[in-house]
Amino acid sequence: MIEFRFAVGDLATTSFAYSPLQEAVFSLRCLHDPARYPHHRPWLRRIRPHLETLDRDLLSALIAPWLWVPDFLTPRPARARPVFAEELDEVRRTPPDVVVADFHATYRTKEALPPVLRRGLAEPEVLLTRLTDAVDAYWRTCLSDSWWPRVQSILEADLAHQARVLAEQGAAALFVGLDTRLVWTGEQLRLTRTGDTAPWPPADIRIAGRGLVLMPTLFARGAQTVIDPSRPPVLIYPARGRATLSEAPPPVTDRALVRLLGRPRARLLGLLAEPASTTELAHRLDVTPGAVSQHLAILYDAGLLSRTRSGRTVWYVRTALGDELCR
Repeated sequence: MIEFRFAVGDLATTSFAYSPLQEAVFSLRCLHDPARYPHHRPWLRRIRPHLETLDRDLLSALIAPWLWVPDFLTPRPARARPVFAEELDEVRRTPPDVVVADFHATYRTKEALPPVLRRGLAEPEVLLTRLTDAVDAYWRTCLSDSWWPRVQSILEADLAHQARVLAEQGAAALFVGLDTRLVWTGEQLRLTRTGDTAPWPPADIRIAGRGLVLMPTLFARGAQTVIDPSRPPVLIYPARGRATLSEAPPPVTDRALVRLLGRPRARLLGLLAEPASTTELAHRLDVTPGAVSQHLAILYDAGLLSRTRSGRTVWYVRTALGDELCR
């Protein structure tokens, strides 16, 4: 059992974040065990030809056979929506002794290390440079353009849902809703690990003013945390809506709605039950972002959508009026 212990004020500093670097690294789990991640099969089929151009031996070695990942590769985000390049720069600054220690903790025995890591850890500074270059190339080749916009939309929708649960039902409902293996006692958050590919040692983690960061991911079947319990506290949990990653855009079947709005706007309104960006909607509908923007502006002006900005990204979602119209 893993216990997160809260003192007075610790609950107030609990926050949510997601990490493009974490999702990129965790996505390598699909290469080890595709059967565990059926919703990613269409993406895997698309990227397989590109994998041969990458440092695949090293990328595969970043995931242990039991799907553990070295802690230094998934640093706790400093803000809710970090940028991939900034996170990777933080990894590049990892001290060599931490690189060595984290790989040994991930693989548990020196004999279990793959040959590429056994050789590389003799010069951890060189290995770290090769590793970050490989992850960067993987991100640019396989993830950033067509995969990440959709994943980011799912993570944003999860955060919006969790915020509503916290506001309407409180912390107890929030924690229990993240994963059935979590139990909230009022002072402790208990995580019972069952069904994992390798046993996790028990840990007693005191928040102690450091803040607990809750992070959704598309690559976990249950809640988990970092390997080293002395690191800043993080709880990673399965994101809602993971199954939608493999969905095709739903057809518009309500003829009255199509006659009223036109097929493109009716389809957009149908997709925006959860927040999505212009880029993600364009990918899902296989049209240009400019075309989507024009229709979104009309729906927004009509009061059928609301929008919020996060950095350079604008997120749209149906208003109550939009929901009623769809019904």
